[in-house]
Amino acid sequence: MSGRHAEPQRRAHTAIALAAVAALAAGIGVWATNADGDDRCAPDADLVLPCGAWWGAYIPYDGDSSLTRPVYAFEKKIGRRLDLVYTYHDMSGNPVDGELLTPDEQELGRERLLMLAWESTVWKEKHHANWSENQLGWKNIASGMYDESIIDPQARRIKAYGKRVFFSFDQETDFRIKEGAGTPAEYVAAYRHLRDRFEKLGVRNVVWVWTVSGYLDHKEQMKALYPGDAYVDWIGMDQYNYYQCHRSPNWMDFEASQRPSYEWLRENISANKPVMLSEFATAPDPQRPERQRDWYKEIPEVAPKLPKVRAYVQWNRAVPGPNCDLTVNSGAALEGYKAAGLDPYFRQGVPRH
Repeated sequence: MSGRHAEPQRRAHTAIALAAVAALAAGIGVWATNADGDDRCAPDADLVLPCGAWWGAYIPYDGDSSLTRPVYAFEKKIGRRLDLVYTYHDMSGNPVDGELLTPDEQELGRERLLMLAWESTVWKEKHHANWSENQLGWKNIASGMYDESIIDPQARRIKAYGKRVFFSFDQETDFRIKEGAGTPAEYVAAYRHLRDRFEKLGVRNVVWVWTVSGYLDHKEQMKALYPGDAYVDWIGMDQYNYYQCHRSPNWMDFEASQRPSYEWLRENISANKPVMLSEFATAPDPQRPERQRDWYKEIPEVAPKLPKVRAYVQWNRAVPGPNCDLTVNSGAALEGYKAAGLDPYFRQGVPRH
């Protein structure tokens, strides 16, 4: 999960923002879809769209541990249904956080894609409230130590669900080395073991996303952590415009915050794999609130310049620290995010299976 892994970024760029046209009806968004129409934009078996991109978000649970209520409320605000809902789990096995495909996830998954991030940790607080955890260790995952107790039961739950899901093992894995998860070689072995285990159990409805921060001071770690094209279906990256949130001195527009890492991953990891902006957001500029609006409004113009990016997933949760409200729940941020999400580039038909 992001936020705790924030690092200052030192790149700058300029871009032109483009406003999208809002389409609202009866106070709720009109659900535009190509699901039963133009097959030319239908996704392939790995959920890769040939045109446009998925529009998604991570929405935290509410105080009653409901995920459906906050997602529905968010969708009402933005005037559309999300294509993709991103959720996070630990390996505790408990029904609160360690059970993949909870009842709420399954309900949301009827009309949306799901992205499940599975951490090789046990969280110390419900829903990872204070970001503290115990590491299980990549070498232990790779050895099969947790196959029967943890991995197999959750793999079978995914198989029983049937519908295709995006799946990420230890997202932002480059930051987990210093947290004690293990070495890059141990991660590669754990990732490959997990995928091999799923396939041995006949779990065929998983689209595997390898997710790193994209932080370019971690170039060597990211290279060493890649499990290989045969084991990865998508590449995910989590880049932000933190600005004053983490003492980053420069405001970066959307393109400046995403393009350098996108290009580096394409040149150094894989030129063929589709890319997911698996977490993105901007912190506010307290002196210029309109900047947050314009940052999001720029996305539809920039998206065609990043042709391998086929999914955009906004991180809608505040993180610790001053000026670190990364949400788009109100004000200028909501205005910009809402406009971007109504652009035709992000109006795709979600598959039903």
